[in-house]
Amino acid sequence: MMNSRLLLCCACSLHRAVVFYRHVSNSNKPGLRRLHQYRARFSRLKPKERILSDSYGQPKSTSACQSKPKSTSVALIGKTTCGVEAHESLSHVEEKSDDTEEEWVEQKIDWKKLPRQYMQLSKIRLTGLVVITEMAGYAIAPGAMNLSTFLWAGLGTGLCSSSANAFNQWLEVPFDSQMSRTQNRVLVRARLSPLHVVLFAVATGVMGVSVLTSQVNGLTAALGAATLVLYTSVYTPMKRLSIVNTWVGSVVGALPPLMGWAACTGGIDAGGLVLAGILYSWQFPHFNALSWNLRADYSRAGYRMMCVTNAPLCRRVTLRHCLALVGLTTLLPACEVTTWWLALDSLPLNLWNAYLGYQFYKDSDSRSARKLFRFSLIYLPILMFLILFHKKPRTTQEEGVVQVT
Repeated sequence: MMNSRLLLCCACSLHRAVVFYRHVSNSNKPGLRRLHQYRARFSRLKPKERILSDSYGQPKSTSACQSKPKSTSVALIGKTTCGVEAHESLSHVEEKSDDTEEEWVEQKIDWKKLPRQYMQLSKIRLTGLVVITEMAGYAIAPGAMNLSTFLWAGLGTGLCSSSANAFNQWLEVPFDSQMSRTQNRVLVRARLSPLHVVLFAVATGVMGVSVLTSQVNGLTAALGAATLVLYTSVYTPMKRLSIVNTWVGSVVGALPPLMGWAACTGGIDAGGLVLAGILYSWQFPHFNALSWNLRADYSRAGYRMMCVTNAPLCRRVTLRHCLALVGLTTLLPACEVTTWWLALDSLPLNLWNAYLGYQFYKDSDSRSARKLFRFSLIYLPILMFLILFHKKPRTTQEEGVVQVT
C-alpha cells in the first residue's frame, strides 16, 4: 500500500514537471530557456560590436548594419505511450543559429549638411584664431600695407589650417572615439567617409600653399607648408609617443604671426621672432590649463600629455611661460616694433596672467585650471590690440606705398 502511494506521488510530480517544461517552451512570454538563449546571443554579439566601433569609431547602428540569423532551431513535440506529451529539443543540431551576418549599406552624403561638416573638419574656430593671428602679424609688421596681399595671405593661411585639422581628425579617429570632447566629430560619427576627408584635406592643402606662393611670396608659402607638415606628420603622431608633442605644437601655433610678418615685409627679423615667441609661450598656459581637466580622456585615449604623465612638470612649465610673456612683451619696444608705452599698459594684463598661472601651480585643481584657460582666451586678443595701438607709426615712404588693390 505504501509503495503504491509512493509511486503515485512520483508519477504526479513527474507529470507536473513535464507540464511546466512544456508551458515554458511553448509560451509566448520569455521563459527561462529563451532568456538563457538571448543572454548567450548578446554575449557573442558584443565583441563584434566592439570591432565595428574600433574600425569606424562608434557603435554599430541599425541603419548601417542589419543582422540576419543563419538558421533556426527546431522543436519536436510527440506523444509518449503513457499519453503524456514529451518535448525534445533539436537546438543542438544547429549551433550556428546565434551567429549573425552584417550587411553594410552604401553611405550617402547629405549635401545640405556638407558645408557645416567641412567647417567641423576644418575646426573653424581654431582656424579662425590662426587666421586672426596671421593678420595681426601682417598688421604689426613695419612694412607697407597692401590690402590684396593681406587678404590673400589670410585665405591661404586658412586653407592650410583647414587641411592640417582635417588630416589630424583622419589620423585620430580611433582615439577621438574614446574622448568625450571629440566623440561627436564628423569621422567618429561616420557622417563622411575617410576617403572623402582625405580628398578634402589634400585639396585645401594644395590650394592653400598655391595661393601663398602665387599671390604672396615664397617665404610665406614655405612657412605655411612647414605648419602643415609639422602638425600632421610630427605633432599628431608624437601625441602618443612623448610629452615633447606640446613643444612641437607650440611651434606650430607660433608660425601664423610669422607668416603674416613675412607676407608684409618679405623677410623675418627680430620683431617677427619676438611676436612668434609671444604666441609660442601663450600656448603653454592655454593648452595645459585646458588639458588638466581632460586628463581622464587623454589617458583613456593613450595620449602622452604632460598633465597625464608628469603633472609637476605641467604646472612648472605653465608658470614659467606665464612669466616669460612679461619679458617677451617688453622686448617688442626694444625691437622698435612698438613704443615703450606697451610695456606699461600691458603690465596689469601680464601680472594677472602670471598670478593665475601661480594659482594653477600652487592649487592644481579644476577651478584654477578653468580660470587660467578662460583668461587665456581673452588675454591674446587684448594683447594684440595693445600691440597694434602702440605700434610705431609708418614712415612717410611706407605710407605712400599703401595700396588698395
